[in-house]
Amino acid sequence: MHHFLLRRRASLDPARFQGWGRRRAFFEGWYFKVVIPAEEFAFAFIPGISYDAEGRGHSFLQVLDGTRATTAYHTYTVHDFRPAADRFSVQVGPHHFATDRLCIDLPDLQLDLTLTDLHPWPARTLAPGVMGWYGFVPGMQCYHGLVSLHHRLTGTIRHDGRSVDLTTGVGYTEKDWGSGFPDAWIWGQSNHLSGTAAPASLMFSVASIPWLGSSFRGFLCTFLLEGELHTFTTWTKAREKVTLTEGARKVTLEFSDRRHHLTIVGHPAPGGNLASPIGGAMTGKINESLRAELEVSLLRDGREVYRGLAAWAGLEVSENAAATLCE
Repeated sequence: MHHFLLRRRASLDPARFQGWGRRRAFFEGWYFKVVIPAEEFAFAFIPGISYDAEGRGHSFLQVLDGTRATTAYHTYTVHDFRPAADRFSVQVGPHHFATDRLCIDLPDLQLDLTLTDLHPWPARTLAPGVMGWYGFVPGMQCYHGLVSLHHRLTGTIRHDGRSVDLTTGVGYTEKDWGSGFPDAWIWGQSNHLSGTAAPASLMFSVASIPWLGSSFRGFLCTFLLEGELHTFTTWTKAREKVTLTEGARKVTLEFSDRRHHLTIVGHPAPGGNLASPIGGAMTGKINESLRAELEVSLLRDGREVYRGLAAWAGLEVSENAAATLCE
C-alpha cells in the first residue's frame, strides 16, 4: 500500500521517481544535457535504475561525451539508488540529480551545478506531463516526461584537470520509465537555435509504441520560441510525417495542427552508443550524437515566423526507423 500511494502521488509529477515497488522488467532514467559551446563542452548524463525480468537489478550512470563521441557506463547497486519521495531528487552512488541540481563525481569529470531559470512543462490537470492523458494509460511500454526545456548553469566543472567556463552554458532535462523503449523511434533535441534572443528549446520524438498485443504510432514535439510553447502531440490531435533519405543520413519530420506547420530536417553526426532498455534490462544499444544539426522552419497560417539552424542537437534514429516510421 505504501508503494501504491507513492506511485499515485508521483503520477501527478512525472519528474519524480515513478518506480516505487517495481522490481521486475522495469527501468527509469533521467537525461541531463549540458552544452557550453564556447568551450566545446557537450555532455549527456543519464542516471537510472534497471531490473530485468528475473528481478536482477542495478543502478547506473551513463555519460555521453558529445565532442569526442564516446560513452561510458558506470554501474552501482540498487541500494546505491536513493530517490526522494516528495520531489525529484535522486542519489546514484556519489552523484546527485534534482530538478535544480546536477552533481557528478567521476575521476576525470566533476560537476557541481545549480540549474537556474528553469522552464518546466506547464502542467495542468489532464496533462501533468508532456504525454497528456496518455500518461495515465496503464500497460504502456515507455512513458516520457519533460523536467526542464531550458535552463542556465551556475557552479563548477572540472574536466580532464581543467576548469570550464559556464558563461554560455545551457541545459535540458527529460526522463523515461517503463519496461523498454519503443519498437522504433526518432528523437532529437536542441537549445541552440539561431536568431533567437529568448530561451529556446526544440524536442521531438516519433515512435512505434507496443500496447496490448498491438502497436500504435505516437509522437511528441515541443518548440519553445520567443516565450511561446508550441506543442504538437498525439493527444492534441496534431499530425506528423517522417521521411528518411540518403541512407538515413538525412531525416525530415513535419508536425502540423490547424494553424502551424513545423518542419525539421536533421543531419546526424558521429555519436556514441548508449545502452537502452529491453524488458527492463539495459541490453539494447542506440547511437546518439550531440553534434547533429537541424534545419527548422515554422509557419503560422501559411506565413513563416521562424527559419533557422539548431546546433548542438542530440539526435537518435533507431536502426528500424526507416522501415517502421516512414510513409
